[in-house]
Amino acid sequence: MTDDNPRIRSVSAVVHRGGQVFARHEQLAVEDPLEIRVATSDEPEPRRLTITMRTPGDDADLAAGFLYTEGLVTRREQIAGITCDVDHVRVDLAPGVRLPEAVPKRSFVMTSACGVCGRASLDGLRARPPGPLTPGHPQLSAAVIPGLPGALLRAQATFASTGGIHAAGLFDVRGELRLLREDVGRHNAVDKLVGALLLAGQLPALDAVLLVSGRASFELVQKAVMAQIPILAAVGAPSSLAVELAEEAGMTLLGFVREGRFTIYSERLRIGA
Repeated sequence: MTDDNPRIRSVSAVVHRGGQVFARHEQLAVEDPLEIRVATSDEPEPRRLTITMRTPGDDADLAAGFLYTEGLVTRREQIAGITCDVDHVRVDLAPGVRLPEAVPKRSFVMTSACGVCGRASLDGLRARPPGPLTPGHPQLSAAVIPGLPGALLRAQATFASTGGIHAAGLFDVRGELRLLREDVGRHNAVDKLVGALLLAGQLPALDAVLLVSGRASFELVQKAVMAQIPILAAVGAPSSLAVELAEEAGMTLLGFVREGRFTIYSERLRIGA
């Protein structure tokens, strides 16, 4: 791990290229476990809620975003405090705030590729959003969309060093990047971003566009819906369930946002000429 960047670790490697073989040090994105613990006034001994594999950094945002997008908290005021250590985060809920009965007593493990591993049933997959999206609002010019991936990539410091990390970027309708979070897990990057918005008192994000660096899966649409983000764009393809959920929520879902093109899968009235 570098002295000044806990997100990057240097390893020795042997490179084969064009018939040549040489040794060098490679910079890799760090993937380490983080345990999220939650304490309430009724349960002062923290409950081990989940263990997720993440890239260190923005751990308080990650914990807050996870609780919010899972529907375990609905307002900033429900979080009394967050304490971060190297391998765990403790979230203290405000007096009187309790975890839902459906939350398991035993913690579960999520890999960096899993956003719904801890759900106990199929009915639990869909969390209830805090409010509806406004049809046709905001308006995003089609001319702005092709420039979003380049703006995201230019801001990805860890990706520039490692080439192995995902990003979630929040833009305004002019295409200006407002907030960026990176992580080896796509769902973690979105949770970090949503958590940062929650802790800053900036939810719901009803005038924003969320761009993710990979594909648009069900869990990413779900998290964006919970944050009431009306437009979700992905560099890669969406899944069928992602499109279905976006349609149900009235969200505009864009895929294949790259190389000057994009595809609209739902709620096209938010995309202007």
